[in-house]
Amino acid sequence: MSELTPELLLHGYSIGIFPMAEHRDDPEIFWVDPRRRGVLPLDGFHLSRSLAKAMRKTAFQVSINTQFAQVVHACADRSETWINDEIADLYSALHARGRAHSLEIRDGSDLVGGVYGVTLGRAFFGESMFSRQTNASKMALAALVDRLRCAGFVLFDTQFLTDHLASLGAIEIARGTYHQRLEAALKGHADFTAPPVVSLHDVVQRITQTS
Repeated sequence: MSELTPELLLHGYSIGIFPMAEHRDDPEIFWVDPRRRGVLPLDGFHLSRSLAKAMRKTAFQVSINTQFAQVVHACADRSETWINDEIADLYSALHARGRAHSLEIRDGSDLVGGVYGVTLGRAFFGESMFSRQTNASKMALAALVDRLRCAGFVLFDTQFLTDHLASLGAIEIARGTYHQRLEAALKGHADFTAPPVVSLHDVVQRITQTS
Protein backbone atom coordinates (compact mmCIF):
# COMPACT_ATOMS: atom_id res chain seq x y z
CA MET A 1 0.00 0.00 0.00
CA SER A 2 1.24 3.51 -0.84
CA GLU A 3 1.56 6.01 1.98
CA LEU A 4 -1.83 6.29 3.62
CA THR A 5 -3.13 9.82 4.09
CA PRO A 6 -6.43 11.08 5.53
CA GLU A 7 -7.55 11.95 1.99
CA LEU A 8 -6.73 8.47 0.69
CA LEU A 9 -8.49 6.95 3.69
CA LEU A 10 -11.68 8.88 2.88
CA HIS A 11 -11.43 7.83 -0.75
CA GLY A 12 -11.20 4.21 0.38
CA TYR A 13 -14.42 4.54 2.36
CA SER A 14 -16.12 6.17 -0.62
CA ILE A 15 -15.46 3.08 -2.75
CA GLY A 16 -16.32 0.58 -0.03
CA ILE A 17 -12.96 -0.47 1.42
CA PHE A 18 -11.32 0.16 4.77
CA PRO A 19 -7.82 -0.30 6.30
CA MET A 20 -6.63 -2.77 8.90
CA ALA A 21 -3.37 -4.01 10.42
CA GLU A 22 -2.80 -7.59 11.53
CA HIS A 23 -2.09 -6.44 15.09
CA ARG A 24 -1.08 -3.40 17.13
CA ASP A 25 2.66 -3.74 16.49
CA ASP A 26 2.45 -4.59 12.78
CA PRO A 27 3.40 -1.54 10.67
CA GLU A 28 1.80 -2.98 7.53
CA ILE A 29 -1.71 -1.78 6.65
CA PHE A 30 -3.94 -3.43 4.06
CA TRP A 31 -7.32 -2.66 2.50
CA VAL A 32 -10.34 -4.85 3.19
CA ASP A 33 -13.44 -5.33 1.01
CA PRO A 34 -15.48 -8.11 2.66
CA ARG A 35 -17.53 -10.43 0.46
CA ARG A 36 -20.27 -10.22 3.10
CA ARG A 37 -20.68 -6.82 4.76
CA GLY A 38 -22.04 -6.11 8.22
CA VAL A 39 -24.62 -3.33 8.49
CA LEU A 40 -26.99 -2.28 11.23
CA PRO A 41 -30.34 -1.15 9.80
CA LEU A 42 -31.20 2.09 11.59
CA ASP A 43 -34.82 1.02 11.92
CA GLY A 44 -33.85 -2.45 13.16
CA PHE A 45 -31.93 -1.87 16.38
CA HIS A 46 -32.88 -4.56 18.90
CA LEU A 47 -33.36 -3.02 22.32
CA SER A 48 -33.92 -5.86 24.75
CA ARG A 49 -36.07 -5.37 27.84
CA SER A 50 -33.07 -5.85 30.10
CA LEU A 51 -30.99 -3.26 28.22
CA ALA A 52 -33.88 -0.79 28.15
CA LYS A 53 -34.33 -1.21 31.89
CA ALA A 54 -30.61 -0.71 32.52
CA MET A 55 -30.57 2.44 30.38
CA ARG A 56 -33.55 3.91 32.21
CA LYS A 57 -31.92 3.33 35.61
CA THR A 58 -28.29 4.14 34.85
CA ALA A 59 -26.44 7.24 35.95
CA PHE A 60 -24.15 7.00 32.90
CA GLN A 61 -23.99 10.08 30.67
CA VAL A 62 -23.61 10.39 26.90
CA SER A 63 -21.23 12.79 25.16
CA ILE A 64 -19.88 13.17 21.63
CA ASN A 65 -16.41 14.12 20.39
CA THR A 66 -15.11 15.02 23.84
CA GLN A 67 -12.61 12.16 24.20
CA PHE A 68 -11.96 10.92 20.67
CA ALA A 69 -8.33 9.90 21.16
CA GLN A 70 -9.17 8.15 24.43
CA VAL A 71 -11.96 6.16 22.75
CA VAL A 72 -9.60 5.01 19.97
CA HIS A 73 -6.95 4.10 22.54
CA ALA A 74 -9.49 2.14 24.60
CA CYS A 75 -10.65 0.27 21.49
CA ALA A 76 -7.04 -0.69 20.75
CA ASP A 77 -6.30 -1.69 24.35
CA ARG A 78 -7.03 -5.41 23.97
CA SER A 79 -5.03 -8.55 23.25
CA GLU A 80 -6.17 -8.70 19.61
CA THR A 81 -6.61 -5.45 17.69
CA TRP A 82 -6.23 -4.19 14.12
CA ILE A 83 -5.54 -0.63 15.32
CA ASN A 84 -1.82 0.19 15.11
CA ASP A 85 -0.27 3.59 15.85
CA GLU A 86 -0.51 4.79 12.24
CA ILE A 87 -4.19 3.94 12.02
CA ALA A 88 -4.87 5.69 15.33
CA ASP A 89 -3.04 8.80 14.07
CA LEU A 90 -4.96 8.78 10.78
CA TYR A 91 -8.32 8.68 12.52
CA SER A 92 -7.23 11.50 14.82
CA ALA A 93 -6.40 13.51 11.69
CA LEU A 94 -9.85 12.74 10.27
CA HIS A 95 -11.38 13.79 13.59
CA ALA A 96 -9.57 17.13 13.35
CA ARG A 97 -11.12 17.54 9.88
CA GLY A 98 -14.60 16.79 11.21
CA ARG A 99 -14.79 13.45 9.38
CA ALA A 100 -14.37 11.06 12.32
CA HIS A 101 -16.47 11.14 15.47
CA SER A 102 -16.75 9.45 18.83
CA LEU A 103 -19.64 8.83 21.16
CA GLU A 104 -18.71 8.33 24.79
CA ILE A 105 -20.43 6.74 27.74
CA ARG A 106 -19.19 8.21 31.01
CA ASP A 107 -19.68 7.40 34.65
CA GLY A 108 -18.99 10.81 36.14
CA SER A 109 -15.53 11.70 34.85
CA ASP A 110 -14.66 8.09 33.99
CA LEU A 111 -14.87 6.88 30.39
CA VAL A 112 -16.59 3.48 30.59
CA GLY A 113 -17.64 2.81 27.00
CA GLY A 114 -17.68 4.27 23.54
CA VAL A 115 -17.64 3.91 19.78
CA TYR A 116 -16.02 5.82 16.93
CA GLY A 117 -16.32 5.96 13.17
CA VAL A 118 -16.12 7.96 9.96
CA THR A 119 -18.84 9.91 8.17
CA LEU A 120 -19.29 10.55 4.46
CA GLY A 121 -22.55 11.82 3.01
CA ARG A 122 -25.32 10.00 4.86
CA ALA A 123 -23.13 7.00 5.70
CA PHE A 124 -21.53 6.22 9.05
CA PHE A 125 -18.67 3.73 9.00
CA GLY A 126 -18.37 2.23 12.46
CA GLU A 127 -14.79 1.35 13.31
CA SER A 128 -14.66 -0.03 16.83
CA MET A 129 -16.26 0.11 20.26
CA PHE A 130 -15.28 -0.82 23.79
CA SER A 131 -16.80 -1.40 27.20
CA ARG A 132 -15.32 -1.17 30.69
CA GLN A 133 -18.59 -1.70 32.53
CA THR A 134 -21.55 -3.99 31.91
CA ASN A 135 -23.69 -2.90 28.96
CA ALA A 136 -21.61 0.23 28.28
CA SER A 137 -20.87 -0.66 24.65
CA LYS A 138 -24.50 -1.66 24.04
CA MET A 139 -25.64 1.66 25.47
CA ALA A 140 -23.13 3.47 23.25
CA LEU A 141 -24.47 1.67 20.19
CA ALA A 142 -28.08 2.48 21.12
CA ALA A 143 -27.21 6.15 21.56
CA LEU A 144 -25.29 6.09 18.28
CA VAL A 145 -28.21 4.57 16.35
CA ASP A 146 -30.53 7.19 17.83
CA ARG A 147 -28.12 9.99 16.81
CA LEU A 148 -27.70 8.66 13.27
CA ARG A 149 -31.45 8.42 12.82
CA CYS A 150 -32.04 11.94 14.12
CA ALA A 151 -29.25 13.35 11.94
CA GLY A 152 -30.58 11.80 8.72
CA PHE A 153 -28.07 9.02 8.12
CA VAL A 154 -29.27 6.09 6.03
CA LEU A 155 -26.34 3.64 6.21
CA PHE A 156 -24.60 2.30 9.33
CA ASP A 157 -21.70 0.14 8.18
CA THR A 158 -20.36 -2.21 10.88
CA GLN A 159 -17.86 -3.84 8.46
CA PHE A 160 -18.20 -7.34 9.91
CA LEU A 161 -21.01 -9.14 11.70
CA THR A 162 -20.19 -10.37 15.21
CA ASP A 163 -22.46 -12.23 17.60
CA HIS A 164 -22.55 -9.09 19.74
CA LEU A 165 -23.70 -6.91 16.83
CA ALA A 166 -26.16 -9.54 15.59
CA SER A 167 -27.83 -9.57 19.01
CA LEU A 168 -28.45 -5.84 18.57
CA GLY A 169 -29.96 -6.13 15.10
CA ALA A 170 -26.99 -6.09 12.72
CA ILE A 171 -27.17 -8.21 9.57
CA GLU A 172 -24.95 -9.27 6.68
CA ILE A 173 -25.52 -8.21 3.09
CA ALA A 174 -23.72 -9.12 -0.12
CA ARG A 175 -20.85 -6.94 -1.29
CA GLY A 176 -22.79 -5.78 -4.35
CA THR A 177 -25.81 -4.81 -2.27
CA TYR A 178 -23.57 -2.89 0.11
CA HIS A 179 -21.96 -0.95 -2.72
CA GLN A 180 -25.41 0.01 -4.04
CA ARG A 181 -26.47 1.28 -0.62
CA LEU A 182 -23.18 3.11 -0.20
CA GLU A 183 -23.55 4.85 -3.56
CA ALA A 184 -27.02 6.06 -2.59
CA ALA A 185 -25.87 7.20 0.88
CA LEU A 186 -23.00 9.25 -0.54
CA LYS A 187 -25.39 11.40 -2.60
CA GLY A 188 -26.85 13.13 0.46
CA HIS A 189 -25.56 14.94 3.54
CA ALA A 190 -26.01 14.37 7.26
CA ASP A 191 -24.42 16.18 10.20
CA PHE A 192 -23.34 13.88 13.02
CA THR A 193 -23.03 16.79 15.46
CA ALA A 194 -26.42 18.40 14.71
CA PRO A 195 -28.76 16.51 17.08
CA PRO A 196 -28.51 17.62 20.71
CA VAL A 197 -27.07 15.15 23.20
CA VAL A 198 -29.84 13.47 25.20
CA SER A 199 -29.90 11.13 28.17
CA LEU A 200 -29.90 7.36 27.80
CA HIS A 201 -33.43 7.39 29.22
CA ASP A 202 -34.50 9.62 26.32
CA VAL A 203 -32.69 7.34 23.86
CA VAL A 204 -34.80 4.41 25.10
CA GLN A 205 -38.00 6.42 24.68
CA ARG A 206 -37.20 7.42 21.11
CA ILE A 207 -36.11 3.95 20.02
CA THR A 208 -39.17 2.26 21.51
CA GLN A 209 -41.52 4.84 20.00
CA THR A 210 -40.20 4.26 16.49
CA SER A 211 -39.67 0.49 16.63
